[in-house]
Formats: sequence, C-alpha cells, structure tokens
Amino acid sequence: MTIDARGVATPTMAAATDAGTAEAATAVAGATTPEAAESSPTLLAGVDVGGSKIAILLADPALRAVARHVVPTGSGDGVDGVRRIVAALDATLEQVGVTRRDVAAMGIGVPGRVDPEAGTVTLAVNLGWHALPLRDELEAVLGIPVGVENDVRAAAAGLHARGEAGGVDNLAYLAIGTGISAGVVLDGRLFRGPRGLAGEIGHVVLEPNGPACRCGLDGCLEALASGRAIAEAAALRIEQGPGSTIEEPVTARSVYRAAAAGDAVAGRLVERTGRYVARAIHALVMTYDVPRVVLGGGVTRAGTVFLDPVTRGLDELRAASALAREALPVDLVELLPPDADAGAWGGVILARDVATRPARPSPRGVPDGRR
Repeated sequence: MTIDARGVATPTMAAATDAGTAEAATAVAGATTPEAAESSPTLLAGVDVGGSKIAILLADPALRAVARHVVPTGSGDGVDGVRRIVAALDATLEQVGVTRRDVAAMGIGVPGRVDPEAGTVTLAVNLGWHALPLRDELEAVLGIPVGVENDVRAAAAGLHARGEAGGVDNLAYLAIGTGISAGVVLDGRLFRGPRGLAGEIGHVVLEPNGPACRCGLDGCLEALASGRAIAEAAALRIEQGPGSTIEEPVTARSVYRAAAAGDAVAGRLVERTGRYVARAIHALVMTYDVPRVVLGGGVTRAGTVFLDPVTRGLDELRAASALAREALPVDLVELLPPDADAGAWGGVILARDVATRPARPSPRGVPDGRR
C-alpha cells in the first residue's frame, strides 16, 4: 500500500536534497501555490529532528503540502538545536513568501525521551540534548504555539490521523533506523503508558548473550537489528575474513545493496535481521493486539530486500504455531515508501492538535516573536 494522504489530496514528495546540505528541498509538485499559502493564516509546521537532519514540512489546513526544507542537524547542545530549528523554519517560510505570522502552530518530533505535557526533551542521547525546555524556548522566539513529542510516536499518531494504515484505530509503527522504537495507537489514541515507555521494543532482550546495547543490557533488539548494529556486524564479518563485496564505509545501506547483488555475507546478515524484526512484530501484536504494523525508518528504505526476509521470518512463526497463524495474518505488515515523510507529517498533525488547544501564556513574558 502506498502511504500517501487519503482523502486530503496530499501529493507525493519530490526527493529532498541530501541531508548533509543546507539546500532547500523542493516545493512539492501539486502543492498549494505560494499565493494560496500567503492568504492563509493557518499554516501548520511539522518538524522531524533526526540524528543527521532536520526536516520541516509546511501544510495547509486541508493537509496539503506547501513546502519542505531539510538542513543538517549539526553538532552542539540544545541551544544550538533551537537556533537551527528556527533558522530552518524561516528558510522554509521564505520559500513560499510567507512569515511566522502565517503559521498557526508547530509540532516537533524528537528522537529521545520527551515529556509532552511539559514540552521538555528529558534526554536525546544521539543529539546531546538533556533537560531541554524545547517548547518554551521555541515559543519565546517564534511567538507561535509549539508541541513536542517523541518522533516515532508522533509519526504513529500522524499515520492514524491521516487515515493511513488501512484506516484502522489500532496500529503500531515500528521505526528501524539508527535505533529501533515503536509508536502505538490504541482505540484511536496514542498510547504512551504511565512512564512514557510504551513501544520501547528496541530494548527488549532477544539474545541474552548478544552484543552490548547502549542501554546497558546485552542482546537487545536494537543491538541486533538497527542500522548501527547491521553495519557493526558486517564490519566484523569483513574483518574476520575476505570474500565480501560490501562497500566501505560499511553502512546498513551498503549491506542491503550488497545483499541485493548476491553477496553471501550480506545475505546472511539481512536474513538474520529479518528474523529479528519478525520477532519484534510478533511481540508487538501479542502485547497490544494491533491488526496493523507499519514499518518505516532508514533501514526499511532497502524495500523488498529488507521486507522479504521479514516476511520469511513471519512465515516461520506461523508454521510453528497455530496461535501465531491467528495473530499474524498475511495483511498485517505494511512498508512505508521512501518518500512517506512520516515524521514530518506526524509533526504537522501534532501542530494541528496544538493549534486547537486554549492559548497558554507566552513563556517568560517574551513578546510575540512572529514577524
């Protein structure tokens, strides 16, 4: 299934510029015109903060894309991150000739531990952010309402709100990239759990004697099947003996590319990864009873080379257990296309929710920062 907006005429995104550049990505073919955007005071800004890039997506109230812009995340503390987000938003607005006054709200997805009620990033290891009052900092500068959420949970809520994933009210979005995490929607509502740990399946132990995970345990799913784990395992295999065509520097992308070309070492790693992902899907279904699991994240962009081993892993589970056959129907899993932009669209949906909430006092008494 192609994950484009259904019933809201959202166009397919053109490919963005390389995350390593600060060049603007293209305005979207078929998007609303700058003139239409300029007449609307209700634009929604979705922000997807990643380890390597910050993507900004502007949409109108009908959820039609207006413009997209990508800049490198860069290195630095939270203060520098705030500056980069502000600069990226202003550059996106400039693309279509509008200003901050045309933005109704902003929603931001951040990879890490987030307190959505306080608008605080409590810990984002890959970004180097700790105890960052991101919402208040941005609202003080921009003068617009801001919502903050974990990036994968924002993406899951966005998929549901836009009628994706078959229009079901119960789903899990499993993101496999540098790390692994899931966002869960139950009965039409994003489920976080009382401590915000729902969906943290990347830190479920699958192999007790497996490689060390950054969380401190051994053999976690993230230490076995994330992009970082795939690259590290491939580098170790190459070091142990020649005979592989995996290109260097070794990345998950180069491993999947080699597997597609028939490399035996890469093929074994890809098959192993697929079976770990299948076990994670099984665990999500058995824990939350969701009828749909959507797969996304950087590793999944390998397409069928990624998905086929996952499907084989699910088939093995079905063959071994009548319960698994019932729990894992053949239409359970959907793969996001590379241009789905689930994180940024999740930010747009968060912005829409924030825009409808009662206004809060401006943080620290700072005047409206719109211009």
